[in-house]
Amino acid sequence: MALIKSISGIRGTIGGKPGEGLSPLDVVKFTAAFGTWLTQQSDNRKVVIGRDGRISGEMVKQLVVATLNGLGLDVVDLDLSTTPTVEIAVKQENAAGGIILTASHNPKEWNALKLLNSEGEFISGEDGAVVLDLAAREDFTFADVNKLGTYERNDTYMQKHIDLVLNYPLVDVAAIKARNFKVVVDAVNSTGATFIPALLKALGVEDVTVLFGEVNGRFSHNPEPLPENLTALSNEVNKSQADLGIAVDPDVDRLCFVCEDGSMFGEEYTLVAVADYILKHRKGNTVSNLSSTQALKDVTLKAGGEYHPSAVGEVNVVRKMKEVNAVIGGEGNGGIIVPDLHYGRDALIGIGLFLSHVAQIKKNLKAIRNSYPDYFISKNKIELDKGVDVKTIFEKIKGKYKNQPVNTEDGLKIEFEKDWVHLRTSNTEPIIRIYSESQNETTADNIAKRIMQDIREFMH
Repeated sequence: MALIKSISGIRGTIGGKPGEGLSPLDVVKFTAAFGTWLTQQSDNRKVVIGRDGRISGEMVKQLVVATLNGLGLDVVDLDLSTTPTVEIAVKQENAAGGIILTASHNPKEWNALKLLNSEGEFISGEDGAVVLDLAAREDFTFADVNKLGTYERNDTYMQKHIDLVLNYPLVDVAAIKARNFKVVVDAVNSTGATFIPALLKALGVEDVTVLFGEVNGRFSHNPEPLPENLTALSNEVNKSQADLGIAVDPDVDRLCFVCEDGSMFGEEYTLVAVADYILKHRKGNTVSNLSSTQALKDVTLKAGGEYHPSAVGEVNVVRKMKEVNAVIGGEGNGGIIVPDLHYGRDALIGIGLFLSHVAQIKKNLKAIRNSYPDYFISKNKIELDKGVDVKTIFEKIKGKYKNQPVNTEDGLKIEFEKDWVHLRTSNTEPIIRIYSESQNETTADNIAKRIMQDIREFMH
């Protein structure tokens, strides 16, 4: 069993003893802490909630609703929804905050509470620390019987979200409709099965096949949209001679595509392609996290903009985007953030912009993918010996590569000519993650091996 309390939310496996998994008692405790924090921010009593298609979703939702009502908070329940849809609803409902019940790309036994502020954005690290402290001290006071909160179900937000995408100035509905795309969607038995086909239909895409379209939370494959988990999608695109495949994760904030020949467009390149399209129409800056491909930097500089890296984590990407007034940003895991729509990763606007791009340049996906610089990212991790001081190791590595450009905003990133390596500790396990990138796959692997050798040496 696992319970991971981080500043971005509470994740855990369902069941087990309180404090060891995400038990009903834990759900109540952390919901009460977050609700209490909201009441300290303002007199606004409204909270928006929504959930992905997980098996435990309904149970967790009932606990969350009852706890918020018990604190005197009024709940607007979107029920089966997506992370970006809940983010949009918080703002449109003028709510104090929101909770999304989703463990994102984690397997079916997991669930989580993702916490949003009144802007419909993930709460900051500072605010998250306050919530965790309230939970640890169980410092909550519930409302008396005359002041209990209300409950309201609202099913209008899928359409509202789709309308926002259709009305977004750079989504070219006419061009998409004219292309007559044939599309296969892998909806991984969650809410993407409802939202993505509805969006595609609204965009004028008539020929849509949905794989794993039953919203039952019994994920037919590992729900993280990585190549090894998308073989069924690849095969179906190939077999049915579709123009492209679309895959999302259970809460529909990550997005990746499959080319017409069944090959991967590459989740790192979702953001690259969408940024390329946006930058053709709008001059401006871009942001992605330190572990994302430098193809985004290449595309941005070519378009006359500036590229800025941020620390890993959506909240950090958003903060940096606001600082540098970015026109597009996101993460290399297929997370697209379009700031003038809302500051959150959103697969729906991603699909609208990507299809507009493909429709306008009248090429197939493979040709578009080949038009971008080709990089390979090697993802590795190394387990740490007990009691090892990571700071010292990072300092020693920094010393060893002192002639290279270094970024210490989030762990340690070292840049070489056209290559880089990024080391960071995990919040959840005793490991260092090592991501390296090069235009040559072997080089990327070798950089990682060399750094791992350095770490081993400095550990002893």
